[in-house]
Amino acid sequence: MNVKTPSKLEKMLAAGHLAVTSECGPPRGSDPEVIIEKTNLIKNHVDAINITDNQTSVTRLCSLAACIRLKLLGLEPVLQMVTRDRNRIAIQSDILGAASFDIHNILCLSGDHQSFGDCAKGQNVHDLDSMQLIQTVRHMRDEGKFLGGEEIKRPPRMFVGAAANPFADPFEIRVPRLAKKIAAGAEFIQTQCIYNLDKFEKWMKLARDRGLHEKVFILAGVTPLKSAGMAKYMKNRVPGMDVPDEIVNRMAGTPKDKQADEGIKICIESIQRLKEIEGVRGFHVMAIEWEEKVPEIVEKAGLFPRPEV
Repeated sequence: MNVKTPSKLEKMLAAGHLAVTSECGPPRGSDPEVIIEKTNLIKNHVDAINITDNQTSVTRLCSLAACIRLKLLGLEPVLQMVTRDRNRIAIQSDILGAASFDIHNILCLSGDHQSFGDCAKGQNVHDLDSMQLIQTVRHMRDEGKFLGGEEIKRPPRMFVGAAANPFADPFEIRVPRLAKKIAAGAEFIQTQCIYNLDKFEKWMKLARDRGLHEKVFILAGVTPLKSAGMAKYMKNRVPGMDVPDEIVNRMAGTPKDKQADEGIKICIESIQRLKEIEGVRGFHVMAIEWEEKVPEIVEKAGLFPRPEV
């Protein structure tokens, strides 16, 4: 079947433009205005907006419902889906639910362990892993069939994404793992937030050596630092994060009332350097509960106005 997706994000990337995505965390309640207000802050400066799926295993408004809100507002959502909470029946059902509202982008993830969140006694499902989730979406789209073999009436037309962390240990398996996700069917990649640019450049070189940059669209993840405390927390407390001492020291050496501005400046400088790396096809700006700063970052990084496709 091999159906082409009508994703605007895919069209932007296929046209050779540097894409810009961002993300919003749904509220811990049912008020839709929270997600609407967040997206209104960034909608003119990005090509698509990820909606996180109970991130850090904390219970929130479901990502699918929030994506539907965005779609009804005329915006381009990216449905994040984790395998932690669903078996293959629920996964396929939610994919069809998204497709019924013409949601055309999905990011396939494993999800944080439930011990991080507010329901530590919750049971992991992981009937499928993130690789198998990628394969499932591609199978439903390209073959037009359920995992059980039955034909799907109006199959989903999804542009399929996955995450990559160039900084987790052991480093030597990072690029082979990327290759596996591409082989499973990932068409775009959004990376973990990048602070160690030297290490990211090494990861990209290894990916280029295998020709992976020609098989997938890689969006470099960036997160602006609000304070020296945030830099230290990211360095010391967040698994798989690599924040060099020079970044921590630069933030710590800035007066407290200027640290947020310095964090924005570092983020913009990072984007400018990342733009020069062969194989980087766009940016995923993760301004955690700081969405109002996304327009400034995008504009000052020379990524505005956004092209039309």
